[in-house]
Order: sequence, then structure tokens, then C-alpha cells
Amino acid sequence: MTDEVVLLSTWGSMFGMRVRIALLKRVLIQYVDEVWNDKAPLMPSDPYQRAQDRFWVDYIDKKVYDTWRKMWLSTGEEHETWKKELISIFKQLEETLGDKPFYGGDTFGFVDVGLIPFYSWFYTFETYGNFNMEAECPKLIAWAKRCMERETVSKTLPDEKNVYDYIVEVKKTLEST
Repeated sequence: MTDEVVLLSTWGSMFGMRVRIALLKRVLIQYVDEVWNDKAPLMPSDPYQRAQDRFWVDYIDKKVYDTWRKMWLSTGEEHETWKKELISIFKQLEETLGDKPFYGGDTFGFVDVGLIPFYSWFYTFETYGNFNMEAECPKLIAWAKRCMERETVSKTLPDEKNVYDYIVEVKKTLEST
């Protein structure tokens, strides 16, 4: 086995950001967490809690991006429907966080790695959806700010305005084809 890991991703990919955050700890999400969990484990040791964490990251993977994309590409009443759904998803994630500092409790863990890359997209979500994330989900924003205090996160996530500018260009390209 080699010690070198090559990540193929684009700078704005929330999925690539997850891996970069994990790699900065020398941990690569689930597989590496299991192989090198003595370095900085992301997953809890309790099997039930590991299953819960996997469920929530799967929820994030299946709900957030797909709903955002549907909102982004729709107009009128359909756009409003997807916007409400996206806000509802974030409210559910905020409820799951509860009063804990991180999804892993006192420690930054697997679910935190799964969700924090979307933070750099919040401005884009808000702008296209015409809503305020902090007004809708204040605990989630407070959690994101705590995550951003971690060097592995702050060095990985792109600037929110760059993500927005990129999405504007992508939309222009889609509309011109």
C-alpha cells in the first residue's frame, strides 16, 4: 500500500471538499477511518452511533444536493416548492444537531465532514432561493462557524462568493445550450 493519495476533484465540489478535510487529518472518510482510526477517528466506536452517522451522511448526500439542483433549475411555483423543501432539510439537520457543538457531540466527526462542505454553498442557496440561512437555521450557522475555526476546514472550503460566481457561469452555459 502506498502512502500517497491522489484526489481527483474540482475546487467547488462539496464531495471533494469532504475528502480534502479528512485528508488534512490523514483520514479518508469511512475506509481510511477504519484503517487508520488510531490517527484521528471520525466515526464513533459505538456500532449504533456509527450506523446513525452513516444514515445522516446518506441523508445529506441524497437530499441536499438534489433538492438544491431542482430549486436552482426551476422557476415560479416549482421553485418555491423546492426552496421550502431545501429549508426543511436544513431544519431537519439543525434539529438533529440539537444543542451539541458538533454532530459527533464534543468532537468533530463523520457527519460534520459530510455536511460542512455545503457551508461554502449557503450563499448560493440563499441567493437563488431568496432566503436567509441564518434566519431560517441559526443553530446550523453557529455550528458551521465552529467548524470553520478548524484549520482543516477553513483551509479547504472555497470562498462562498467564488462558488456563487461559478454557479452563475454554469447557469449561463446551460441556458445558452
